[in-house]
Amino acid sequence: MPIPARQKHLQLIGECLYFVLQSDMASRKTNLVSQSSMMAGMTNVLIRILATLTALVPVCTRAGGGPFGIDHELPLDQNGIWARKYQTGLEFGVVAVEAAGSLWFGNDNKLGHTLWQTVDSSAISAVGAQLLKYGFSRARPYQGDNPNLWFRGSCCQSFPSGEVTLQASFVTPFIANYARQNPWVWSLELLPVYDAFARLKSRAHWQSDVIAGWALGTGIGYWSTTRNTPLSVQILPRGMSVGYYKRF
Repeated sequence: MPIPARQKHLQLIGECLYFVLQSDMASRKTNLVSQSSMMAGMTNVLIRILATLTALVPVCTRAGGGPFGIDHELPLDQNGIWARKYQTGLEFGVVAVEAAGSLWFGNDNKLGHTLWQTVDSSAISAVGAQLLKYGFSRARPYQGDNPNLWFRGSCCQSFPSGEVTLQASFVTPFIANYARQNPWVWSLELLPVYDAFARLKSRAHWQSDVIAGWALGTGIGYWSTTRNTPLSVQILPRGMSVGYYKRF
């Protein structure tokens, strides 16, 4: 696809996503007002995490590339906790917790309701991340060590990081619902931070990829908590969201 056509395609995707989110948020203004103090606290902490991620720029004279001027290839390291098996284990573990936990506790339970929100968050952010991957078709570090290779076709899907998006979309509903009473819940942000470092060390993503993935997952994750009834609960048969633990 020619670059002008791709850019027009990306603009249309962005406008559609913006319209959907704005329409839903407008219908829930009262909920957002009641959560404004929580949002302010989240913003402060998320800014600190963003600063941590951008601090991945090395202390050297070589300037980085990419949209923020910070993208560079890290030395390959897939040993110890950075091994690929731990990254995929975390990914599959999160999906398993969402599916099993939401079905077991049900939407009428506070924890179950949060888990259903994570289902919404992860599903919607995964679709958004994949659309962006196809739209930007950015080359990964191991595909040329050039952070400015965009619109390369189906071979390249570096931007944004789908796995970091997943981790951020999973932890954000827990933080939004529980962190006010239990500040330790903020430690869940270590999951996307770990995954961001791991993907960088695997040379699978650039710094801006993981930052964008974290921002996407966090934004959709917070949006999912503004709904009284999760979309997944509305779509699935009522029996699936009741909670299997009530049947025993």
